[in-house]
Amino acid sequence: MSQVGEVPDHALWRRAAAGDGDAFGFLFERHAPRIYNYCFRRTGDWARAEDLTSATFLVAWKTCRRGPLQSESALPLLYGIATNALRNQRRSLKRGREAFGRLPLPRLEEPDFADDTAERLDDSREMRALLAVFAQLPRREQDVIALCDWSDLSYDDAAAALGIPIGTVRSRLARGRHRLRELATPSGPERDVNVVPLPIEVNKR
Repeated sequence: MSQVGEVPDHALWRRAAAGDGDAFGFLFERHAPRIYNYCFRRTGDWARAEDLTSATFLVAWKTCRRGPLQSESALPLLYGIATNALRNQRRSLKRGREAFGRLPLPRLEEPDFADDTAERLDDSREMRALLAVFAQLPRREQDVIALCDWSDLSYDDAAAALGIPIGTVRSRLARGRHRLRELATPSGPERDVNVVPLPIEVNKR
């Protein structure tokens, strides 16, 4: 595992494209927690975030055979797939989760993202309250804030994830942050709200 941990994403992706399920399994172990965090922050629902994470990696498995990564990391592509999955989440995510379970990958234990039921419920309630404010932004501004401010993606990587120019990322981020300050000030704490605060960060290991 320590040797695999040093293998870059683009090399694992190339091996996965050749049918190496173990290589794709390592990509899943490396990045699933971050994608799961992202999906939870966008939905406020643990179970839906799990389904969206499975759907994201199912699409990634199908995508890897189409060509190499366009960047060193697989994260921009995975965030882009997850964002599309969020837009289409009214479709059956359960079928996507079941299909992911049938992939020819090593038997992996899914990360135990949160073991305490009461804590999960509290996190969900808090996140949904924040999303009630966040949902008042246009979807395009939600996307860039969730990627840049919540997931720490660079402008370059967010642009790659969304398929838009870097300048568009910057302008949408500025507008979204401004709107959030306006929305948060009347109803809550008097503080500088550049981003919606994050109530939960699952263990990445």
